[in-house]
Amino acid sequence: MSETTSRATPRGAARTARVVTLRGEIDLLTAPALRARLDSLTAASGPDLVLDLRRVSFIDCSGLGVLCRARNRVLARHGRLRLVSDSVFLRRVLRHAGLAGVFEVSPGMPEGLTGTRPATTPDRTTV
Repeated sequence: MSETTSRATPRGAARTARVVTLRGEIDLLTAPALRARLDSLTAASGPDLVLDLRRVSFIDCSGLGVLCRARNRVLARHGRLRLVSDSVFLRRVLRHAGLAGVFEVSPGMPEGLTGTRPATTPDRTTV
């Protein structure tokens, strides 16, 4: 995973969806930095997190573990986690790992989030 970009988009009066765009590989080397980033984004109550995985070329079991951890943290805080991916590979990996029905996955960005601009500049996630 080479870089992430976050952007906040207002949803209603009090809710904000945080979009995290991931690129490259999510594997044993990049998982710790991603885990730390997602932990900070899911620390507050009621997080609304959208992970844009359309530019992810590979994910291994450590990457799946990070996604599961983020999901558990979001649910524990009464929030929402959505994955965006049009990749047959990712859907196959989720299915084989028994996670096909666990995540809310859509092929494109949820409505209302498409035209937003990044709120922060890309930051390196490799440690």
